[in-house]
Amino acid sequence: MRIAVLALQGAFLEHEMLLNKLGVDCFEVRQLKDWQQEKDGLIIPGGESTTQGKLLRELGLLTPIREAIEGGLPVFGTCAGLILLSQKVEGNSPAAPEPPRIGTMSMTAARNAYGRQLGSFHTEASFKGIEGKIPMTFIRAPYIAHASEDVEILATVDGRSVAARQNNQLVTSFHPELDMDTRVHEYFLKIVKAR
Repeated sequence: MRIAVLALQGAFLEHEMLLNKLGVDCFEVRQLKDWQQEKDGLIIPGGESTTQGKLLRELGLLTPIREAIEGGLPVFGTCAGLILLSQKVEGNSPAAPEPPRIGTMSMTAARNAYGRQLGSFHTEASFKGIEGKIPMTFIRAPYIAHASEDVEILATVDGRSVAARQNNQLVTSFHPELDMDTRVHEYFLKIVKAR
């Protein structure tokens, strides 16, 4: 198994360290020639979704990544990755043009949804398909405001949807790569193996 990690910006190193801990081979995607390597799945890290979206477009990665996901390539997006994979986003500046997104999940993300007061917080909650509660670190996190029937909600915190799956696509509002717990990554790797 070989997992591509989008390494344009954000917490990609933490994902790589966690994959290494699980004994999974991974490589960084920084340009189109990196993307053309053999891969079994993709991780889109947290960070700044607008910056990542612009870089994806500028580097010619946006369309090939979208087409691969639409073709069934498993993808796991955390925080900014959730925003990039959402078809719609609430909370963008009305004056600014819509930032580029991959937009393959039938849902709407509310960006920076927790505001400054709750900009960063840590909690534990249940995650469908994983036994026991898992640690969740939120950093200026989005949440899932609306989801179609095709999207399965996997976790909620304070009544807000913070993890979801649609076929081979998995997203979390929180950053599982920042905790020592590997169970969410293991959940994603099961999706990859089942493909």
